[in-house]
Amino acid sequence: MSERSCLSVILAAGEGTRMKSATPKVLHRIAGLEMLAHVVRALNAAGAGDKALVVGHGAEAVQTASAAFAPGIECFIQGERLGTGHAVLAARTAIARGYDDVLVTFGDTPLIAPEALGAMRAGLASGADVVVMGFRTESPSGYGRLILDGERLVAIREDKDCSEEERRITFCNGGAMAISGARALELLDAVGNDNAKGEYYLTDIVGIASQKGLDVRAIEADFESALGINNRAELAGAEAIWQERRRKAIMLDGVTMIAPETVFLSHDTVIGRDTLLEPNVFFGPGVVLGENVTILTSCHLEGARVGDGVSVGPFARLRPGADIMEGAKIGNFVEVKKTTVEPGAKIPHLSYVGDARVGAKANLGAGTITCNYDGFSKHFTDIGPGAFIGTNSSLVAPLKIGAGAYVASGSVITDSVPEDALAFGRARQSTRQGLGKRLRDRLAALKAAKS
Repeated sequence: MSERSCLSVILAAGEGTRMKSATPKVLHRIAGLEMLAHVVRALNAAGAGDKALVVGHGAEAVQTASAAFAPGIECFIQGERLGTGHAVLAARTAIARGYDDVLVTFGDTPLIAPEALGAMRAGLASGADVVVMGFRTESPSGYGRLILDGERLVAIREDKDCSEEERRITFCNGGAMAISGARALELLDAVGNDNAKGEYYLTDIVGIASQKGLDVRAIEADFESALGINNRAELAGAEAIWQERRRKAIMLDGVTMIAPETVFLSHDTVIGRDTLLEPNVFFGPGVVLGENVTILTSCHLEGARVGDGVSVGPFARLRPGADIMEGAKIGNFVEVKKTTVEPGAKIPHLSYVGDARVGAKANLGAGTITCNYDGFSKHFTDIGPGAFIGTNSSLVAPLKIGAGAYVASGSVITDSVPEDALAFGRARQSTRQGLGKRLRDRLAALKAAKS
């Protein structure tokens, strides 16, 4: 299709009142990515060229968000909501530039397949004037039916207008449509509003084109490609479909999941082969795992890079900026943020490490805390290669622990420690013989007196 020019008109002007949200409907997310961005991705994969976004409710928010994932997209305002045909004509100036193909899609159909979009464009390339995306279902009630005469599509009939015979049709309207650029404005301008709602329906193009003797066809896509999202329950349903698809693809690429239904992936999660994911693992955006990684149960990762052969968890959290290099270990109840953990380093358990470097083969004992925030600014902790940090130690940044240095357990370290030095940062212990019993007896007597 690369030799054919294409304009993709994305309709995103709906108010989405059933979402019951201050956020415009098309900006609600699936797998961490806005529904509208999923549609844009599918269009890009189908080589669908320039894009015109028709916005209404929350126009400014939608335009601002779309600039991040669709740079160069052109926005048009639908001032009044007078139907889908009227919405497409909001982008009249773009359509009038003269494209070979005009694709019309909806911003709330996040599972639309690039293959379906490509099939519609292929129909135009082979001579069709209009191509409609359809799907088949054994429960067609409520959907518009595609009325065929042989291979020709002659009408789209709304469910309430169908005859008894037409109601038995299981081939239904999927919403998306491809129109010959040479015919697009002619057909759109012919759409009237002589109906109960006084609106201009895009679907009327099919009957208009058929009456003109033009070539109108339908292609069959899967049901998910036509799935529009109108409320939070449907949003969750689409999320479940997306997650199931992605889990399967990752497993087929060589990743083991013990309980796939409990692993939740982001739109951009990258996982290398021979990696093992135990149950209850959540990936936020921006996570890249190398090969032969083990993520133990109940871990949360976001914005993190994990090298080959790393073990993480159980019950660990990797926050944005965590860079866990080859062969390192992040253990149970460990949180790492904006930190490079170099090859072979270990943070086995019960630690917080933020704004730091942990040198190669360093070892941080249980309860190690980098005190990186003073209430105003974040400060850096540099732990050198081979350093050993004893259990229950607090490292007060800014701080440098030299290579091979040893920090005694229970220390609060406020000054840098040279290479191979031993640092104590704790008060000297004082022991009073018999005082424990005397204190216990006194407290018991006080308690008895109060009762």
